[in-house]
Amino acid sequence: QVQLVESGGGLVQPGGSLRLSCAASGNIRSAVAMGWYRQVAGNERIMVASITTGGSTNYADSVKGRFTISRDNANNTVWLQMNSLKPEDTAVYYCNLRRRVLSSDRRWTYPEHWGQGTLVTVSS
Repeated sequence: QVQLVESGGGLVQPGGSLRLSCAASGNIRSAVAMGWYRQVAGNERIMVASITTGGSTNYADSVKGRFTISRDNANNTVWLQMNSLKPEDTAVYYCNLRRRVLSSDRRWTYPEHWGQGTLVTVSS
């Protein structure tokens, strides 16, 4: 069992900032990466930012230079600092954790786990 608890969403004006946090617990010893995805109703969930246990980061082009992902491995927490927010950033943001698990047929598999989602609304 993996639990991901998100916090930090809310309403913010264009140009403002928000910081999302995600605390992971449970069977996370095999975690290899954590990240944030977002989803607008009727659209697919898309990756916003991710970070590996080694600290390598990846960002969607739409948020580069505005969002920063960071993590505390000791406390199993990941944050997403969102600056210069735009109305098009409005979405439900989901925390994601990916594990690496050796299957019974000796292949590596990468199960993913999701938080409950937190709504970010950027509007004046």
